[in-house]
Amino acid sequence: MSNRRSNVERSRQTRHRLLTEGRRLFADNGYAAVGLTEVTDGTGLTKGALYHHFDGKAGLFRAVVAQVQDEVGQRVAAASETETDPWLRFTAGCRAFLEAGCDPEVRQIMLVDGPAVLGWSEWRDMDDASSARHLADALSGLIGAGVITPQPVAPLVHLLSGAMNEAALWLAGSATPDDDLSATVAALSQLLGALRTAP
Repeated sequence: MSNRRSNVERSRQTRHRLLTEGRRLFADNGYAAVGLTEVTDGTGLTKGALYHHFDGKAGLFRAVVAQVQDEVGQRVAAASETETDPWLRFTAGCRAFLEAGCDPEVRQIMLVDGPAVLGWSEWRDMDDASSARHLADALSGLIGAGVITPQPVAPLVHLLSGAMNEAALWLAGSATPDDDLSATVAALSQLLGALRTAP
């Protein structure tokens, strides 16, 4: 039994090393400039080990995108949980998403290479399963609480998700990210404010 546990742990560690090195290289150089040899050389592992865990370079990248999306989702959830008021929870989460987009690693992997490498449909499916699902839950909760005017949630999710993804991409390339983040949050606050029911 201990041998089986140690094999599982070794496998987990190998996968972690490959993900970590792949993520570093994809973030620093972009997907197109990274070769599998660089990944294996950086980890001291073989290509056989990589193919055991991932379906080549695209499979490794897909796992890295999922990891980054999950971490962004955690950042959004953590920011939301600092507030008790439902509206403030929602807007804090939106701000946290924009702040995450200012991270060059998130920008390169999730926003630039993600849709280009995986294709728009797969990237959208992954986004729907992570941040878009959380956005839909938050909006549904606000509608249910009477904070937002009742309306179909799906189109609203896609409108807001698209706007925030584009804003995050723009912020990540900004020469003055702090100033531009403040201006973007202010603009988003005005946009979101139009959704609220009258006090």
